[in-house]
Amino acid sequence: MSDFYAVIGNPIAHSRSPLIHAAFSRQTGQDMRYEAILAPLDAFAATVSIFRQRGGKGMNVTVPFKLEACRISNRLTERAGAAQAVNTLVFDAGEILGDNTDGAGLMRDITVNRKFSLTAKRVLLMGAGGAARGAMLPLLEHEPSMLTIANRTKQKAYELQQQFSYYGNVVSGDYSDLRGERFDLIINATSASLHGKLPLLPAGIFAMESLAYDMMYGDERTPFLQFAKQQGVARLADGIGMLVEQAAEAFFLWRGIRPETASVIDAMREKFKV
Repeated sequence: MSDFYAVIGNPIAHSRSPLIHAAFSRQTGQDMRYEAILAPLDAFAATVSIFRQRGGKGMNVTVPFKLEACRISNRLTERAGAAQAVNTLVFDAGEILGDNTDGAGLMRDITVNRKFSLTAKRVLLMGAGGAARGAMLPLLEHEPSMLTIANRTKQKAYELQQQFSYYGNVVSGDYSDLRGERFDLIINATSASLHGKLPLLPAGIFAMESLAYDMMYGDERTPFLQFAKQQGVARLADGIGMLVEQAAEAFFLWRGIRPETASVIDAMREKFKV
């Protein structure tokens, strides 16, 4: 029988992960199957347990379960431990290994695919949940001049600031604190785009030659990217590249083979016209 993998989240119907991993398995000749699983908001651990009983080898984890996935892991990789959030699970005998490939995928898409250097840049990260946690350490490793965390709940942003200030210049606040500020890179790590909403960003927040990056993606431009375009931003990126790159990291963790990603990103964009 083929080895069995899945992506788990709520909502999950929008996920492109099954298509991406099918492309990776064809490319690398791996015998595996991959599906999407909708987990009830109050039954993530139980849903994972049922999947393991069915013989599942590993899972990708998407919103809103990345923090809970960290809690059910018996062992964490270094990057998952720093993030305290997990987006990839590996099941081996009685152990659950938790990893976080989001940050690595994000950085590869921004710096390699988008050819955007973060060194000495002013970066704004919107959100303080699992997606933001996974991005913090990889972002700071690229030595921006400042990394600002903005969140509706200021305390959550402050907690991230306290956790990661050792690695670089990190400040935090809510969206009202951003008035008068300008950033070279703004990353939307909230789930607002999934619900057709926009975080309360002030006008004039984008610097010249800035990059607007939304971790979410869809068949149409997200509200955040629409706002950025209206503000005159020419460099817009949705999360398709990050999705493929973080999936490649997970695929390597599961199968020991690193797939080529550029053709898969192009195929995803062509298929969904994004």
